[in-house]
Amino acid sequence: MASGGDLTLSILGFLGERPMHGYELKARIASLTGHLRPVSDGALYPAIARLESKGLVERHEEAGTHAARRQVLTLTPAGREELLRRLREPSDLDISDQTRFFGLLTFLSALRDRAERAGVLRRRLAFLEAPASFFHEGGAPVRIKDERDPYRRGMLIVARASSEAERTWLREAIAELEAPRDDPAR
Repeated sequence: MASGGDLTLSILGFLGERPMHGYELKARIASLTGHLRPVSDGALYPAIARLESKGLVERHEEAGTHAARRQVLTLTPAGREELLRRLREPSDLDISDQTRFFGLLTFLSALRDRAERAGVLRRRLAFLEAPASFFHEGGAPVRIKDERDPYRRGMLIVARASSEAERTWLREAIAELEAPRDDPAR
């Protein structure tokens, strides 16, 4: 199940793109999180209710396609401000957890300020560049070639390649965001 923080960001982010009904919102969140963090009705609808009670989301009825009325959710101005705040100031967990960070990336374009977007990407890059290893022996990280278990070795190889690919992309994206532009919309 999607956790509270990333579920809230997903709700605010998708409603920031356009109003939608709960079923559509659930489908959009499922397409984002997939099988890794499925969202249930028992998590989604209480989360929406909490956002409504805080004045971040509004609900209104519209005619459905087959005469049945449906509830449509809309982001309020306060909800848009909360979305932008969460994007500008992501939690440490939003930066360190890959799935949460990818959820953050999904909506990062909502920040119009290129320097703010670059700042978020710099935080993720700094996290990835900090020394880390999955396994330690005698206080030192295990080197891939020294790992005897083939599955742990495989995990280390994949994790290292993925991390390097992400660092490369982050550096390129930051450079692009910081480059002078003739087109202010980019």
